[in-house]
Amino acid sequence: MRDDAAAPEFGQEMAAAHPSAEAIDMLRLRRSTTADCLGEPGPDDATLQKMLAIAARAPDHRRLTPFRFVLFRGDARAQFGDVLARAYRDNEPAAETERVALEGRRFLRAPVVVAVISSVNPESRTPEWEQILTVGAVCQNLLLASSAYGFAAQWLTEWYAFDENVGDALGLGENERVAGYIYIGTARDLPRERARPVLTELISEYSPD
Repeated sequence: MRDDAAAPEFGQEMAAAHPSAEAIDMLRLRRSTTADCLGEPGPDDATLQKMLAIAARAPDHRRLTPFRFVLFRGDARAQFGDVLARAYRDNEPAAETERVALEGRRFLRAPVVVAVISSVNPESRTPEWEQILTVGAVCQNLLLASSAYGFAAQWLTEWYAFDENVGDALGLGENERVAGYIYIGTARDLPRERARPVLTELISEYSPD
């Protein structure tokens, strides 16, 4: 795998396409692995930085960069688990102790968890919807980068992506919200293929009247 090439400089002329049978196979067969089936090892720091650089290389109208990353690794996963447990207890005061503890262990399901934060700029001429689509592309790019580097991954939201107290702990700004948590690690069990849409039912061809 060639991943040591320097990033292109601003304004540098680049190839318009990168034909690759290997890339086609990866895209054609990409499959999420549930977070419960992830384990060690995860990407090291240098590899993770490369993966995030790929994730950030998403279509971005007017170059707003309407996203940022929050990384959870090592002990930070359990420490943030205390935030999740408190928030869940606040939401569900009748919840059993074991259920609260389970919620606190959410980030321990994978060696690396990346919170992708949507940071919409409401003052920009770029429509909010386009900015949100950029963040979705970032999340998908990170899934693809994970696969390309040999790691399994899953994009989840779950309740704590929408919880106000968890958002405060993440330091979310006024126009920020969690687009997803990307769990990254090594698959302990191989995922099975899921049902896929019937492509012919999704395609129509415009024809003027």
